[in-house]
Amino acid sequence: MNELLLLNGPNLGILGKREPEVYGTDTLADIERAVGEEVADRGWRVVAVQHDSEGELIGAIQNHYDTVGAIVNPGALMIAGWSLRDALANYPRPWIEVHLSNVWAREQFRHESVIAPLASGVIAGLGPLGYRLAARALRERISD
Repeated sequence: MNELLLLNGPNLGILGKREPEVYGTDTLADIERAVGEEVADRGWRVVAVQHDSEGELIGAIQNHYDTVGAIVNPGALMIAGWSLRDALANYPRPWIEVHLSNVWAREQFRHESVIAPLASGVIAGLGPLGYRLAARALRERISD
């Protein structure tokens, strides 16, 4: 077990092109590389999964129970992704919810996450740095 799951939901596959004033100019590949750098000294390899479909994300979680932990950006599924929530409730390792933007500084409908109560922690509003911080936090939480 030396893999860290990096799970990204709907519309995150077009980072760098999608509303750069909100989400920044880093691509998902940039973020994946940065997370890999953060965990390399632990001997962990990043398994990056991005899907626009909730069902595909659920399958990815269920297929990666053997990972050391996970970083999850559910995108808009944070609002009503009940099936995703159920899958994460059964995920046997620590995981951190990450959002590039400060969801509480945006529209009211983004102010509640159905999955956050299950997470080991939540990081929002720090852009791509949030992913690196989540990786650092998991490194501290997970013993060898």
